[in-house]
Amino acid sequence: MNPRELLRNSFQVALAAADPLQIVPSHLPKPPKGKTLVVGAGKAAAAMAHAVETHWPPDAQLSGIVITRYGHTLPTDKIEVIEAGHPLPDQHGELATRTMLEKVQTLNTDDLLLGLFSGGGSSLLSLPIAGVPMEALKDISRQLLLSGASIQEINTVRKHLSAVLGGRLAAACRAPIHCLIISDVTGDDPTHIASGPCAPDPTTYADVLALLKQYAIKVAPNVLAILQEKSQHTEDETPKPGDAVFRNVQNHVIATARQSLTAAEHFFRTYNITPLVLGDTVMGEAREVAKVYAALAREIHRYGQPFKPPVALISGGETTVTVKGRGRGGRNSEFLLSLTVALDGLEGVYALACDTDGIDGTERNAGAIMAPDTLTRAQQLGLNPAALLNDNDGYTFFEQLNDLVITGPTHTNVNDYRVILVL
Repeated sequence: MNPRELLRNSFQVALAAADPLQIVPSHLPKPPKGKTLVVGAGKAAAAMAHAVETHWPPDAQLSGIVITRYGHTLPTDKIEVIEAGHPLPDQHGELATRTMLEKVQTLNTDDLLLGLFSGGGSSLLSLPIAGVPMEALKDISRQLLLSGASIQEINTVRKHLSAVLGGRLAAACRAPIHCLIISDVTGDDPTHIASGPCAPDPTTYADVLALLKQYAIKVAPNVLAILQEKSQHTEDETPKPGDAVFRNVQNHVIATARQSLTAAEHFFRTYNITPLVLGDTVMGEAREVAKVYAALAREIHRYGQPFKPPVALISGGETTVTVKGRGRGGRNSEFLLSLTVALDGLEGVYALACDTDGIDGTERNAGAIMAPDTLTRAQQLGLNPAALLNDNDGYTFFEQLNDLVITGPTHTNVNDYRVILVL
């Protein structure tokens, strides 16, 4: 098997380890005395809902509504699937979330709320708090996504602008709650996954104001006034750890980046390639992380330290990109283009960087592949890698080389998957 095929196949193995259709069934709770309402949001929500329907007892009451990104739906019969905007919220998400909240409020203690949440849920559950219009929510979200803020910081803001995030969905429910969660964030804390609709929120409105100032986010005066007012009143806060609203709430993280990295580790061992898992919590600017990884790959290639080739450097997590240029691409193409520049055509080194949801940033690709001849081929096409990197245009670079990895929606999301193969 050639190196490119090894990289692509390892990615498929990582995706299979996070497949909701395989994972969800063994985690389903028993049906309650009353009815079960399924709610959910995220890029994996439709697949999770499909798995629930397939394995739910046929004589038990089941209905629901889940929200997923446009193009990420799967067929269901009893659970309605709504498509909405991601990464920026839109009116479809707002209307669907309002309907979801109304349905949750009708449940009683004999019923069950079954939550299905995965990465992407924060923008899809887009029902703003009173006084905050959708356009303001969208504008703040857009600025945060370009600012270089971490997903945890972005979600801190989202929670406090939302009527359902940050534990507020749980607060609206009288029935027991059982949530199944596919993690796309470092640390796998339910409070950060889809901004924790049914999880306690330790952050505050004061934290939100500090973050908006730190990242120079422009906020409409009326919205800023609302945030400042709420920061003065604890009763307006999101539910905190220890709050009674979580007494009958169970949050179960059923798929993580670690599981996918472990599956890839086993895959490479079958080809007698030494896997070195660098962690599932890698954060920081994508281009800077790539420079560190390039140094490690060079050390292995030249000196056989800390391991002799062949070696697969495997990592997950979520890097960030502070967008200063006008190019196209997400954090994985940015990482890979920076790696390409740093390695400068080093022989025997190949790499793949992809998002497990199949979408790198807002483009149609999951990520891309780099090979030792990438720079040479780019020069033959008249491409300037350093200039494209400065313009945050990794997509154009790898598109011109026909090295994009395009999977379409994967119906899961356990964050980024990166592997550098040193032969």
